[in-house]
Amino acid sequence: MTAVAGFGRLLRERQRWVLIAMLVVLHLTLLAGTGTTVSLMCWLVDVGLFLFWQPFVHAERKLDSTALALVVLVLAGGAWLYGGWLLILWVTVLTSLLGGRVLLLGHRPTRLFYLLAFAYLLCALLLWLVPRVVPNAGLSGPSLDQLFAWTAPVILVAMLVMPRPLEIRLPSDGMVDFFSSLFIFLLISVLVLGSLAFMILRQSPYIEAVFKTMFSMAGMLLLIAWAWNPRPGFSGVSVLLSRYLLSIGLPFETWLQRLMECAERESDPDQFLSRAFAGMLELPWVVGGAWFPAAGAQSGSGRFGLVSRFSQDFPNQPLVLTLYTRHKLSPALIWHFKMLSRLTNEYYVTKQRARELQQMGYLRAVHETGARLTHDIKNLLQSLNNLCFLAQAPQDGGGTPLNLLLQRQLPQITQRLQQTLEKLQTPQTGLDSVAPDVPAEAWWQALQQRYAHDRIVFTPVVLAAAARLPVALFDSVADNLLHNALQKRQSENGLIVRATLAADARTLSIGDSGSAVRAALVSDMLRAPLPSETGFGIGLYNAARQAEAHGYELRLANNVAGEVCFELKAK
Repeated sequence: MTAVAGFGRLLRERQRWVLIAMLVVLHLTLLAGTGTTVSLMCWLVDVGLFLFWQPFVHAERKLDSTALALVVLVLAGGAWLYGGWLLILWVTVLTSLLGGRVLLLGHRPTRLFYLLAFAYLLCALLLWLVPRVVPNAGLSGPSLDQLFAWTAPVILVAMLVMPRPLEIRLPSDGMVDFFSSLFIFLLISVLVLGSLAFMILRQSPYIEAVFKTMFSMAGMLLLIAWAWNPRPGFSGVSVLLSRYLLSIGLPFETWLQRLMECAERESDPDQFLSRAFAGMLELPWVVGGAWFPAAGAQSGSGRFGLVSRFSQDFPNQPLVLTLYTRHKLSPALIWHFKMLSRLTNEYYVTKQRARELQQMGYLRAVHETGARLTHDIKNLLQSLNNLCFLAQAPQDGGGTPLNLLLQRQLPQITQRLQQTLEKLQTPQTGLDSVAPDVPAEAWWQALQQRYAHDRIVFTPVVLAAAARLPVALFDSVADNLLHNALQKRQSENGLIVRATLAADARTLSIGDSGSAVRAALVSDMLRAPLPSETGFGIGLYNAARQAEAHGYELRLANNVAGEVCFELKAK
């Protein structure tokens, strides 16, 4: 097997000499005449050299019995039908293959080498083979045998003495452009048949018929080139052909519609993939497939349909799709499926991100609810600490003022604990439900009593008798602001905390004489949670949202060193 592989590699590296040998044997085939045994033997040798040179199957590949029987059948059929028309077909095929290879070459010496071979085959076709199949020998004109006999060896010698090109094999392992070869084959066929048609129908000499056919073809190609892109504002053939190629044999729009329907119905990424890929089984080429995570990606895996011997991988992120098809996919279909697999990957990534966002939203809601309840519990604990402090202080008059304070405060603390428990049992969107209003006078006195020992300056105010306020909102905002100010006092000695309530109870102001709030925090304050060293950093954010739910606005009214003030005001 090693010797066979070495022989195949040697043939690939010596394609230049194989091609020259094939053309030399073809030349001997033509000179021997189509009706002789020598010509037939030379043609069979030429076919053998073509099998070594052809760019479709590697020379070291071992043929099975089916392929070998097919080759023998083709050779037997060629030997039985051997003649001028068979040689014309053979030379036309060789010319089209060389032309398809030339169009893919960018290296100048290599291109010149193959152009010389192309020129030899074209001369053999037009100067030697076609004149011999002309129905009326009188129309063939002067004999072109001598011209070909002297011209062809010169081309072969030029190919032989050319300096070795730097690039003989194509980067794609010798493959040719199929469409270019097919186009050249059709052009040569039209040239040959058109020349014969001019000779038969118009009784034109052979050379004149060839030139008429060439000029007619040039005119038609010029017209096609103009129709390809007219440029006066009209869409040409190129647009129609591109539109056709984009949808050739593939229900692209139907697949996109099914993909969007799966995306709307399935929120789970894995279920979406199963339904989307299962729909591929309706395509005529697909029999099954599998998907698995790409390198470094976190995703699921699965399979659908059956497994065949034809497979094609479509690597993307985060999934790699493997399709099993009934036949080997063409480049156009590979491009189509590559686009479909990329779209499926994008939908899958979008659904993964949506699920992550949903989980993050859930965690954020839990975090906000827990942080808000923590602030409520802290505030209640602060109130209980104040009551305990007053209870431990010596009382005059038999403790009557303390009893009155407890009678007022304990029901409020019980009510607030009940509200906190309701929030925990039936969480909403992180906001309190709108609670009934209470008299502003009673709430203001209760607030002063709760913070009586904290040296807070409460501005005297005469409240209107009809003034009322939402107790849940004002308790939450006042406790948050006062608690923050008292914490600030621990780091700034001599800080004075002030609390002011408007006469109509529609505005509550709480400020201090400390340092101003940092500019980096002002833009996000009250709009988003902030990092905090003593808590969750979410108290003011929740207080602001709670104020919006009750028709109030919490804002930083003043931010100057020595005069920092927050204000809760009805809209």
